[in-house]
Amino acid sequence: MSVFNSSALYPRFLLTGFSGLESRYSLISIPIFLVYATSISGNITILFIIRTEPSLHQPMYYFLSMLALTDLGLSTTTLPTMFSIFWFHAREISFNACLVQMYFIHVFSIIESAVLLAMAFDRLVAIREPLRYVAILTNDVIIGTGLAIAGRALALVFPASFLLKRLQYHPVNILSYPFCLHQDLIKTTVSSRRVSSIYGLMVVICSMGLDSVLLLLSYILILGTVLSIASKTERVKALNTCISHICAVLTFYIPMIGLSMIRRYGQNASPIVHVLMANVYLLVPPLMNPIVYSVKTKQIRDRILRKFKQQKV
Repeated sequence: MSVFNSSALYPRFLLTGFSGLESRYSLISIPIFLVYATSISGNITILFIIRTEPSLHQPMYYFLSMLALTDLGLSTTTLPTMFSIFWFHAREISFNACLVQMYFIHVFSIIESAVLLAMAFDRLVAIREPLRYVAILTNDVIIGTGLAIAGRALALVFPASFLLKRLQYHPVNILSYPFCLHQDLIKTTVSSRRVSSIYGLMVVICSMGLDSVLLLLSYILILGTVLSIASKTERVKALNTCISHICAVLTFYIPMIGLSMIRRYGQNASPIVHVLMANVYLLVPPLMNPIVYSVKTKQIRDRILRKFKQQKV
């Protein structure tokens, strides 16, 4: 009995990669490494360009910096366990380490959702009130928004970690992914999960659920404003300023919805499909955001090309 109690107090968790493909992990790790390398270098480049170019010290690019920082945080949070599995076949993770990783994955995910909402508000102000844009989105407002976004995420996720800490688990628990997620940890508990499940649902509703509704409302207002512009050229120009942001929103929400649908309705799907969708959800947004903004945003693209030309000279 004492052995079981000791195991319950210090449960072991085993992460899961692509089951059945263990012999090919060395090959699978190559594209994963390239995704991480591109994500990290791309977001660092975005931050460097914005930091070193005074002409980009504007609200839109400050919010883009927040997005790049969030993507860096998300990438570095999942990187250690991903490569411990695919490079070293080391699946085991301690309970506390798993809770820490889970905490930061969900914190950065909620921050990203809120930053995307802030960027939508930025576009709304720029299109509806172009003459008052800088007066409305002052540095103090942007700093306050950033602090509020981070504070909300940190405060919402902390009780979830505390509730999970109070639950009892099997001595050895097998997780579904190569990283720790709240909904996955809940499945392994042997005690009542009702409170944790309800709180987890409330967190999703109060963060990403609310953010998605406000995002939709923002774009309804943006579309209404654009359609009221008399000049077709000006309408197209106004919409073009939103293209990069729309791509970032779709890149974030589509994989999240896909993962939720697979978890809810894909019980008969291969475990590889579940792991693949989870990887897409956490790896694709940090990969695509710097690419989209570098390609679609002329100011960013021109300055990146200028830096490369200066280096060649």
